[in-house]
Amino acid sequence: MSLESAENIDTLQPLVQLKDRNIALLFSNYLQTLGIKSQLQSSQTEGHVIFCPADQLAQAKAEFDAFILQPDAEKYQQAAWNRGETVTLSSSDFSLLNSFKESFLAHAGIVTLAVFSVCWLVFLGSELGWAQTLFNSLQFYPQLSVEAFLHDPLRLIGPALFHFSWLHIVFNTMWWWQLGGSIENTLGKMTLINLFLISAIVSNVGQYLVSGSNFGGLSGVVYALVGFVWWFGYLAPERGLSLSKPLVGFLLFWLVLGFVDLLPVNVANTAHLLGLLSGCFLALYTVKVVGVSDENRER
Repeated sequence: MSLESAENIDTLQPLVQLKDRNIALLFSNYLQTLGIKSQLQSSQTEGHVIFCPADQLAQAKAEFDAFILQPDAEKYQQAAWNRGETVTLSSSDFSLLNSFKESFLAHAGIVTLAVFSVCWLVFLGSELGWAQTLFNSLQFYPQLSVEAFLHDPLRLIGPALFHFSWLHIVFNTMWWWQLGGSIENTLGKMTLINLFLISAIVSNVGQYLVSGSNFGGLSGVVYALVGFVWWFGYLAPERGLSLSKPLVGFLLFWLVLGFVDLLPVNVANTAHLLGLLSGCFLALYTVKVVGVSDENRER
């Protein structure tokens, strides 16, 4: 493992992980010209990780979103020249597909990608003709009991992995990628695993008690992520994990529309509400009980 700077990197937060060193070095140089402290850490196993101070993380993330769309822009190479370094990019470094892949994978850790992939594999399988078989395998217990749980524990979280339409899965998995990736990158994979399992169980059990076992989708978990990021950002703003107020307002408004039955689709309202509440409480627990210092974060 090598460091581009001798400064102690433990005082900084990871911003993004990239496979291509030239891309990472180019962006790191650009951040420096903006007055954003940036360090590049490289290793054979983790690739190239850019670190920034926590209080500049949000600005750096916004700059990266713009950078990855056009990394060959003149201003980025100019930043390298101004710092006395020349970074040569090949056409393959910044192809559209490669840029999208770098951005998509850099934002999501292994847990985020695993759940994302399973949901899509189940959905594609259902589209290819195995919908009833897959739903029967993942459906919540027709009759919840200890015996039923011991016989097939997967059904406790199974409905979260099954989606009924293209709109359903695209909406849920992209929110999962966005919010789950942010949580995993900031707080580690165990935080996201616990959040997924607890919110899936709470929202599934609650929905079953209200409407029976014919439901599915990741939206209860997604609302848990919304609640978690919303409250975590309020309780620990220095970690750079937050949702804008207008976005929170929109998602809460969407939740209310479901309860007053104004949406054109059937909505698992109880799962949404319980997911949101479980995420809020888990954020409170994480900040007040577990703590959110760098020492507690999994890397």
